[in-house]
Amino acid sequence: MTSGGQLSHELEVNVAASQAWELFGTLKLAKLVEEELKSSIQKIELLEGDGGVGTVLNLVFVPGTASSGGYKEKFTKVDNEKRVKEAEIIEGGYLEFGFSLYRVRFEIIEKEKELCIIKSVLEYQVKDEMAANTSFATIQPFVDIAEIAKNYLLKNKH
Repeated sequence: MTSGGQLSHELEVNVAASQAWELFGTLKLAKLVEEELKSSIQKIELLEGDGGVGTVLNLVFVPGTASSGGYKEKFTKVDNEKRVKEAEIIEGGYLEFGFSLYRVRFEIIEKEKELCIIKSVLEYQVKDEMAANTSFATIQPFVDIAEIAKNYLLKNKH
């Protein structure tokens, strides 16, 4: 048996949804995160793919940070029409703490011509014998990524 949950966060950004998706729907986001989070992420390597479904990234964390080591994630959904991208950890990271699923979904929701919402959703499942580890599940890294993306998008607004 497993138990699970979902956490979400929304952030308004004063740019067109199409511009936000240019960042989130491609590998540009990984490069931006790698540049901006040098204190915790040593590198993000592209292992396979071009940013579409099936793309695998290897995230290597700075030794001594909370998530020391790292993990591999795979893009399981990239929907350019709905502006939705999902990635799941496939090796390492939370899987080592009894999580059987750790999936993040980014949705870019158009509100107005020059206003969109970056919605981050974390879905997770934990094996029952490791249920105490559900407290490790956190939306905070994705909140940080949304903030980094917002700052970048506002600076580079078309």
